[in-house]
Amino acid sequence: MQKILFFLLISVFVGCKGKVKPELPEPEAKDSLLIAYNVLLEDSTDNYEIFVMGTDGKNPKNISNNPGVDWVYYAWKDKLYFISDRDTSYRNYFLYEMDSNGENIRKISSFRLEDSWMSSRKNGKELVVSGRKDDNRHTLYFINTNGKIIRQLTHDTLAYFNDPCFSPDGKEVVYRYKKERLDRSQIDELWIMDEYGRNVRQLTHYPENDSAEWHTYHAGPPIWEPVQNIISFTSKRNGNYSIFTIKPDGSDLKQLTDEKMNETYHSWSPDGEWITFDGSDLENKKYSIYIMQADGSGIHQLTNKYRFEQGPVFVLATKEIIYP
Repeated sequence: MQKILFFLLISVFVGCKGKVKPELPEPEAKDSLLIAYNVLLEDSTDNYEIFVMGTDGKNPKNISNNPGVDWVYYAWKDKLYFISDRDTSYRNYFLYEMDSNGENIRKISSFRLEDSWMSSRKNGKELVVSGRKDDNRHTLYFINTNGKIIRQLTHDTLAYFNDPCFSPDGKEVVYRYKKERLDRSQIDELWIMDEYGRNVRQLTHYPENDSAEWHTYHAGPPIWEPVQNIISFTSKRNGNYSIFTIKPDGSDLKQLTDEKMNETYHSWSPDGEWITFDGSDLENKKYSIYIMQADGSGIHQLTNKYRFEQGPVFVLATKEIIYP
């Protein structure tokens, strides 16, 4: 729930992308695709709930139904992984898992997690997370789906390691990193390391002539898209947030969305053909969920009910899945 105040002027949005509504994905019945996302229902109590809906925006449903903070950050097949303070104190987060229909909720982590994206490898059996343990904060760990720590990846206690994401083969991790400084002049960039925390290299380089505020995303949560083998991320440049893509070797940087809106948290469909994201206007009025094609075209607004609708992820419908 990292509240970054950005919103989307839909009238301008449609004007930029054209008035023809795109054809939305129509997944096969055996593995129906849904979108899970986060909604702020009650601002005074900080009550975030997890909703799911079809890729056409139809049939939205609250599947978490719990006072406090529930925020989904990742999905593997029909499983949703979310942080929550439901069994502890305010904004002390632990990791939970549930089916995409809201059933079979179980607590995974025995130690606190950061407010951070995550990823998995080995058919969903291992997760990479940013957590707090033994006075370490913003530290990257490999854990299994029972919460057991397999490996601690980072050890610098004066740095922030967040939003880790596995490469398609699970042998590398891209993550957001910044060094703590008292004057708050730190810049977060994307870095890549191997599965043992070695062979570290910097991936992104924020433009020297830009000057986004210290608390904004200079290089936001990375998503490693497996089909094209590119990494997507958000960055505030020229005064607003856009989604960018870059190759793992640091080449071929592209801006995927335009500069007249703010687009940040996003997720790729399993086939790499669609991206769902939250968008906002520049006046901090409203967040909504959108979907677009992989090249940034065919943008379609899916939600427009609540003020804060954020962090969408694609997930398979629980009762429709047929496993091999």
